[in-house]
Formats: sequence, structure tokens, C-alpha cells
Amino acid sequence: MSPDVDLTVLKPGAHAVRDRLLALDSRLFEFAAERNWPAAEPVLPRLSRSANHGVLWFATAAAMAAVRTPRARRAAARGLASLSLASLTINTLGKRSVRRTRPALDPVPLVRQLKRQPITTSFPSGHSASAAAFAAGVALESPSWGAVVAPAAFSVVMSRVYTGVHFPSDVLAGAALGVGAAFAVRRLVPTRAQVLPAARPRADVPSLPDGEGLVVVSNTASGTADRVRALRESLSGAEVVECEPADVRDALEKAAARARVLGVCGGDGTVNTAAEIALRHGVPLAVLPGGTLNHFAYDLGVEGVRDLSRAVREGEGVRVDVGRFACGERQGVFLNTCSLGVYPELVRERERWSSRIGGWPAGVLAALRVVRADRHPLEAGFRGECRPLWLLFAGNGTYHRMGLAPGRRRDLADGRLDVRVVHGGRRPALRLLAAAVAGPLTRSPAHAAVQVHRLDLTGVAPGTLLAYDGEVTEVAGEVTLEKLPEALTVYRPLTGN
Repeated sequence: MSPDVDLTVLKPGAHAVRDRLLALDSRLFEFAAERNWPAAEPVLPRLSRSANHGVLWFATAAAMAAVRTPRARRAAARGLASLSLASLTINTLGKRSVRRTRPALDPVPLVRQLKRQPITTSFPSGHSASAAAFAAGVALESPSWGAVVAPAAFSVVMSRVYTGVHFPSDVLAGAALGVGAAFAVRRLVPTRAQVLPAARPRADVPSLPDGEGLVVVSNTASGTADRVRALRESLSGAEVVECEPADVRDALEKAAARARVLGVCGGDGTVNTAAEIALRHGVPLAVLPGGTLNHFAYDLGVEGVRDLSRAVREGEGVRVDVGRFACGERQGVFLNTCSLGVYPELVRERERWSSRIGGWPAGVLAALRVVRADRHPLEAGFRGECRPLWLLFAGNGTYHRMGLAPGRRRDLADGRLDVRVVHGGRRPALRLLAAAVAGPLTRSPAHAAVQVHRLDLTGVAPGTLLAYDGEVTEVAGEVTLEKLPEALTVYRPLTGN
């Protein structure tokens, strides 16, 4: 029986083609209905019901996020974003454009039929679009997770014909729309492969097939136990030293004195300490992210044990820039950012609360307390002029935005300090928010941005806080920020995963 399709605007020659395609579609549906699929009978109807309203895919995304790896979380988020776009398109355009009636259930065995039949139009299949969108979105971010999700997505697509609620062309069109939604989301929010920095300049680093010669210091306060265990399994010859935060610097000094390669597992503050010591001892650094914030490792392209182990075994590394600040006899290095103004106060406030309520809630509370506090802007002189500032931010390398994605660095050896300034004035909260939303605009009434190799500040008031890679110190008088081009050698895989 040929389905009823409302396609009124067709050229005369197109009617015959349409009729043949619809007849073929009906024959394929009847062929599928008449086939005996004993293995599918207990599975596909249940699977089809579980995908109602995206429940199956939300549950899958939650399970992926529970793995607690950046790759899994990103893949889950991308899958849900793709599903949402596909569902929105289906419900606003797809179902209303082609008002096709559902197939007749006469040839479908009763045991296959759903207890509740859909009441919407048949073309295209929303379930198929959601399944394909979720699976394609996941696969674009992580092919390995995509391979895990794909069988379930394919089964859901097949279940819509198996249970008799869609013609084959409905599910094909829905699946195609879902894949298109996933690629549309990728255009808006690039995948990890699109934002990875260039693997340059390459460095000659020792190849350690089993990790012998690598000494890794792990900050136990960062919750690194699982990653340390995985590292020991992957590089059995590596030496791992676990210590409390107070002992990290001493452990790194001792490790650097005997190691061919200095390794570190912890957050940005711990990595900063390791980088300073690796520079002084002239040894390459192997970074395994293990803290709440792991900006340097993620911008480098190392997200977990698999990335680092491969780079260490293959002897793959690059040289990266290091930022340095100096104020009298006080000096230090930074791999990510250095800042003065309200941000150091936020860091200090966050540290006060993080042990009580957790890292992310503490960050939100700290931001609220800092922007609401009654304070005066920082006074500092640079480029021959004294200016009031709410914030001065210097990034070790240029931070970019791609689409709607947060700022990332594409090149960790570009020789530049990415300096952003939020000018002093009334309503600091609005100025800071405007600067954050606007991103790297070069000029505005609220903020400015410039890229330099060196920045000299004068007239900094005593007791002014300076934050660098999550650590805070006090500075006064003259403060110099500069670059050390390609100063640090680090391991990273040179090809995509």
C-alpha cells in the first residue's frame, strides 16, 4: 500500500519518480515486516521505547561523564548538543514539511508492535535523527567512544522499522539529518583535533620504551591515585614518588637530580613548580594532568596517561615558551597566565573556601565576593602612563576563541605575551563581565588587548597581589613580565589520537 505524502508542488515528470520511490519504500517495509528476526524480538522494541524523549542518550551521556576523563566528558556534551539540534530541527521543520502518514501495522507481528503508537507524522524519524546525531557527535570528538555508542544507535534506527512505526526512507532521512546536526555543532564548537596546538617546534627527547629514567612526582592532594596507578601499568620502568603538597618542591628537586626525564602529576600549580625546576636542571618535563585545573597540559595536547605514555615511549616532544615575572629579588615563571588586580584576590578567596565546599563552588563564591566588595582599582604605570586598572592579565601565548569554544592556545611557542587590561572606572563587575564576553577585542571603553614580548610596570603599590598559574605572591614597585622563548622541553604526542 502506497503511503500518503503531501508533496503538492512537483513537476509532472517527478510524479512518476516519486511514485516508484514510495512503492519501493513500501515493499522494503513489508519485506522487513515479513522476515523472522528471533534475536531482535526481545531487544529492539525495548530499545526503541528507551529512546523516547532521548532518555537512552541522556543516560549514556551520564555514564560517559562518570568516567571522569576530559575526552569522555567532551564527547558526551557534544553528543547531547548534536541531539538537541537534531530534535529542534525535526520538531520545527521536518515533521511539518512532509506530512506523511505512519505505515499500516497489518504486516507487522503483534509481538513487535509498540504498546503506545506514535501520533506524529512519519517523515522523518525523530528517533533515528536523535540516535545518529548523538553517535556522530560523540564520534567526532572521540572515535573510540563513538565505536562504543554506534551499535546502540544503529539498533535504535533499525528498531523503528522493525516495530512498524516508520518506513525505511523515514529512518534514512532522520539519520542523515542527525549526522548533519553533529557536523553543524562541530562548526560552531570545534573538536579537540581542531584546537590542538601545532606540534612545533619539535624537540629531541629520549625515547623510554618502558619508562626507565622517568621519575614522576605526584601531588596526592590533587586526587591523582587512579592516574598514578594507570601510569605504573603503562610505563612499568618509571619511578613514581607520591607526596603531600608541602613536600612537592623538595621531591621534585631530588627527582630532577637523578632523572633523565622529570615527570609531574598534579594541577597547574604543581606543574608550574616542576617547570621551574626542570628549567634549572636542564631536563625535559613530562606532564600528567591530575588537578582541578589542567590548562597547560590540555593546551599542550596531553589529557591522560595514554597521551603521555605514547609520547614517552616514542620520544615525542616539543619546545614551549615560558613566561617570567620579576619584582626586585622576587621572581618566578608561569606556563599559563600571570595577573594583577581582582583575579589574584579571587584566587586567594577561592583557596579559603575550596577545602570546605569544593573547588568549583568555591570559585563561584569567590567571584561573587570579589566583584561585590568595595575596593579601589589598581594603580600601575606602563607605556609611560599611570592608569587605574581592575585587571591586568598576561597569557603565556596568544589565547584564541574558535566559534563558541572557550579561549585556547593554538601555539605554545609564539613568543608573545597576550596582555588584556580591564580599565578602572565605575561598576567593576559590569566591566569585567563585558571584557569576558567580548573576548580578545583590541579596543573598547571597558578593556584593551595587546601582544608584546615584554611588559614593564611601575608604581605598583606595596602589598599588591600577583597570581601566576594559581599561585599568589605580593609585589611592589617595578614589575617586569617577559617571555623565555622555547625555553622548556616537554613531552607530547605529535600525531592525533
